Amino acid sequence: MTTALEDLAVRGRRVELALLRDKDNYLPGIITNVTTDQAALWVRLDGKRCNLPVRADHEYLRYLDEVVDVPDLPMGPFTPGEADMAGVWAGVPLAAIGEDGEALVLLTDDRDKAVQAATAYDREIGVDIHYVDYDQMAARWAVFTWEPEDAEFAWTIRWDVQESDDHAIRVHYLPAA
Repeated sequence: MTTALEDLAVRGRRVELALLRDKDNYLPGIITNVTTDQAALWVRLDGKRCNLPVRADHEYLRYLDEVVDVPDLPMGPFTPGEADMAGVWAGVPLAAIGEDGEALVLLTDDRDKAVQAATAYDREIGVDIHYVDYDQMAARWAVFTWEPEDAEFAWTIRWDVQESDDHAIRVHYLPAA
């Protein structure tokens, strides 16, 4: 007995998906939406905030038996971790922000570590570090806030905070030149 894709491809169905870069590693997720366009499914992998467009007949998609309510995405203030940033350089999670991604936010309260990470990042992306003024890097209090799923950015930063504010963390910020 076979089950039609239409019966399997339903909102809330638990799935496993292997990404093309690692076809042997199936990751758990959930179908968050079913559409009529070419990429008929939206799949959110567990622990992620974004949906991936996936064809219902994708060869690296496994349908599981369980169908559950699709959990709401967390919203509001949060404390970021490595997975929420662009990556880790010199042991420090870092994100490039701003209109052109030229400003840096570094998740550390240690200025020396922040400068080392920013320098490593700049070198990796091809920035001539001799033209970067690392003396502009400053420790600041910040609150990170999750935005809705369809927002331009997954999260935003509020800088108008103090140490005593909920979710305030100490970061280093290097503004764009």
